[in-house]
Amino acid sequence: MLASGLTGCTGAAAPQPGAAPVAGTGAPVIVPGAPGDRGRVATPGERVGEPESGASAGDVLFTERMIPHHRQALEMAGLAPDRTTTAAVLGLCRRITAGQGPEIEVMSRWLLAQGQEVPAGHGHEPDPAYGMASLAEMNRLRAARGTEFDALLLHLMIRHHEGALRMAGEEIAQGGDQLLLKMAGDIASGQRAEIVRMRRLLN
Repeated sequence: MLASGLTGCTGAAAPQPGAAPVAGTGAPVIVPGAPGDRGRVATPGERVGEPESGASAGDVLFTERMIPHHRQALEMAGLAPDRTTTAAVLGLCRRITAGQGPEIEVMSRWLLAQGQEVPAGHGHEPDPAYGMASLAEMNRLRAARGTEFDALLLHLMIRHHEGALRMAGEEIAQGGDQLLLKMAGDIASGQRAEIVRMRRLLN
């Protein structure tokens, strides 16, 4: 997002609605750099942004896929208290619930603000690329107890997280909404760390 203080020359014509801002000779305009890089000062006359626009198709697809995906993770995590006493597994499930529940709420509000419907339920995604557990796998998880439950949950959740990483990568590559891009980055970094922890628990 451009820094506040973007101005044109005194007496210059006001920008047309929807037009990309142009740096003038008044207050300096800072153009943000890539993550981790320093910004730079725009040169006078430089067009320093794209016009405001609606959400991209990639943004909508990301939320429509990630909401059901998160819901299944919450369902899996919610099974743990009645099926295991392993502290590390219970702690993992609490973190998943605490992190992904609020993300569902944010994405749902975002979709509604775009005039889109929030997906109902979560279903069982047949595409293994996104890591959704099948109905048969969920039934096995529901029936498992103790160390059997721990191992099955960790295997399913690692695959589930790997699918979320793919979704987040697609949003970062194709999306345009700054809120969703930040969320995708947060999801990617958080779930990578959780995958590392889960793999250690399996060893």
